[in-house]
Formats: sequence, structure tokens, C-alpha cells
Amino acid sequence: MSRLDAEIEVLQNPAPNSQSSSGRAYRFNAGATRSFTTGTTAMGIFSRTRDIIAANFNDLLDKAEDPAKMIRLIILEMEETLVEVRTSSARTIADQKELRRHVAKLEKLQADWADKAQLALSKDREDLARAALMERKKAADMGEQLSAEILVLDDALRAYEADIEKLQTRLREARSRQSSIAARLQSAENRVKLRTLLSNERVDEAMARFDQLERRVDYAEGRAEAMSLSDHRQPTLAEEIAALADGDSIDAELAEMKRQMAEKQ
Repeated sequence: MSRLDAEIEVLQNPAPNSQSSSGRAYRFNAGATRSFTTGTTAMGIFSRTRDIIAANFNDLLDKAEDPAKMIRLIILEMEETLVEVRTSSARTIADQKELRRHVAKLEKLQADWADKAQLALSKDREDLARAALMERKKAADMGEQLSAEILVLDDALRAYEADIEKLQTRLREARSRQSSIAARLQSAENRVKLRTLLSNERVDEAMARFDQLERRVDYAEGRAEAMSLSDHRQPTLAEEIAALADGDSIDAELAEMKRQMAEKQ
């Protein structure tokens, strides 16, 4: 039995003359009786949730040495906080239901003490009627404080619901950024590898060797083509006539040389 149940049990079965003679006002301390989700733990979750919602992803990623790792940590923190907020929200709902059950018990208890006071007064026992009304007043006071606590939990639950929606939005944004950053990072790494490969001296040497091989192949192909032309190609008509003309020219030049030699003799 919780302390709250115990308090209600006392109101249902008070000790004889325990409060009637003293006339003390009863004050129920809800915070001392039960620790609800509006305490320090919940406030810590609220604070961390607000920090995550207000966080500027761009600033965080600009300052990070490894943006991909940083955004993974951000997503992990969001997921953990979202689980905690949902757990606290569920606990708050459970606390509300329990408090409402106790409020219903206290309302029934007030009605019972009112009936008892009426019965005592009908029997000319004003002292018992007064005591019964005091017990009814205690139950009413406790019910009012529990109702106030329910209102506090209502505010906390609305705040949880708003934070869950905002966290889910930020989480979707972070996951989208994670995919984009991963793709950009992979592209950048590939470009770095390619540039490193192209700037390597061994690559330059290999390319120079390829050039030399190509020149040797060109030379070999040229020789083959030249040999093929000299062995198989028939001279054209123009080439044959030009050859005859060249022959006449040479014969004339030779005759002139012979004439000049004869004159000198």
C-alpha cells in the first residue's frame, strides 16, 4: 500500500477523537506522499529536450572534425531522449489515472462522512456529527490537492506531447542530413583517391612508358605500310609518264656531259 492509500485509509477509519478535540486543520502534502513525474528527473528531461530542439545542426557540424560521426551521435542522443520522453509521458498518464482513482475514492468518502454526520445529528449526537464533518473536510482538502496535482500533470503531459512531435521532426531532419553527408563524404573520399593517384610519380612514369610504346607501335606500323606499298602497288599512268620524262632528261644531260668532254680533248 502506498502512502497515499494509507492516508485515505486513515480518513476512512480515523482513530477515536483523534482530531475532533484538537480542531487542527488537516493539510495533505502531495509531494511528500508521492513523487510524480514533475520532479527533478522530468525537469532534467525537459531541459535536455529543449537543448536538442534548439540545437543548430550547422554550427555543430561546422565545428566537428568528423561530421559523419557527429551527426551519428546527434541522432543517437535524439533517439535516447525520445525514448525517455515517451517513458515519462507514459508514467505521467499512469500517475494521472491513479490520482483520479484516489479522487473518486475521496469523493465517495466525503459522501459517506456526510451521511454519518446526518445520522449522528438525527440521534442528537452533535459531537459525533461535528467529528464526521471534520473527517469530510479532510477528505475534501485531500481531494482538492490531488485535483491540483492532476492539473499539473496535465500541463506536463501536454509539454511531453509537444516535445515528442518536435523531437520526431528534428530526428527526421537529422537522418536526412546523415544520408546527404554520407553521400558527400563518400564522393569527397573518391575524389581524393583519384587526385592522389593522378599526382603519383609512378603513374606519370607509367604514362610516359605508354607513350613510348605507342610511338614504337606507330613506327612499326609505318614500316609495314611502306614495305607493303613498295612490294605490291602498281605505278599509276602519271607516275609512268613522269618516269619517262625523267629518263629523257637524264639522257640529255648525259649527252651534254659527253659533248663537253669531247670538246676539251
